[in-house]
Amino acid sequence: MLARRTLLLGLAAACAFAAAPAAAQSAWPARPVRLIVPYPPGGPVDGLARAIAPRLGELLGQTVVIDNKAGAGGSLGLDATLKADPDGYTFGFGVPGAITVLPHLQKLPYSVADINYVSLVAKVPQAIAVGPQTPVKTLPELIALARKEPGRLNYGSAGNATTPHLGAELLAQEAGLKLVHVPYKGAAPAITALLGGEVQILAADLSALLPFLSRGIKVLAVSGPRRIDALPNVPTTAELGLPGVHVESNYGLIAPAATPPAITQKLHAALVAVLNTPAVRSQIASQGALAVSTTPDEYRKLMQQESAKWAAVVKKANITLD
Repeated sequence: MLARRTLLLGLAAACAFAAAPAAAQSAWPARPVRLIVPYPPGGPVDGLARAIAPRLGELLGQTVVIDNKAGAGGSLGLDATLKADPDGYTFGFGVPGAITVLPHLQKLPYSVADINYVSLVAKVPQAIAVGPQTPVKTLPELIALARKEPGRLNYGSAGNATTPHLGAELLAQEAGLKLVHVPYKGAAPAITALLGGEVQILAADLSALLPFLSRGIKVLAVSGPRRIDALPNVPTTAELGLPGVHVESNYGLIAPAATPPAITQKLHAALVAVLNTPAVRSQIASQGALAVSTTPDEYRKLMQQESAKWAAVVKKANITLD
């Protein structure tokens, strides 16, 4: 009898132990949720995160706290996300450079295979722009000028192997141009250089360029499949005969690998609802971006495709971090 009672107590304890994680997951979130953004406050990526965080917090019933962990091209924030406790209280903003470019150029403290994709949040098209002193008004005029004087035109970037570097290099490869790369320490100084005439061309996220259009920067084309509401008269590279110049920065939410599926599914459902909210979509559009939700698998496959594309560009141009 005693043995049987001991056995029953043991089974009850085991069942209670097994049920505890499930109960914790069903009650999630029971406290504020941290969202790691791998870029500084005030930038375009931070702006996207702050567009979704308040509404996401309302739907989840807990505050979503943004934690900016900038540095190393977004890899510091990505590493912090992937190494966080997978208890459902830390997520990250996935940024393309740290996922699709840096792995081809250096040894990283994380593996992209460990990324637990939740959903895409937004696509930000890259724009090809020139400064006030550059005497062209269209992309065909710029290409003609570059072909007439090969090696004379400079393009700026936010640093070696950043998206502005790769985007301009892709343009040069597709259009058969010889351009000179001038790297800067971030997008802000690159834009300053464009305004001052130190460089003539800059390929950058449209959201970074929009505030400077009133100061003379001219956007010649959008490197995406569709025109953007913020600049409806600016053609796409595809319209101008360069469909291969397709550069969009894809931003989404990711989680540590071992985060319980029930939690990521609940977060995914809330995020999709947020991205379908007219006010949120409008706020994201005002930043020159397009709100987009996906399944986790669609997000993963997109990043794999982008990784393969940039690996080819890096190899052909012999791009390094030096």
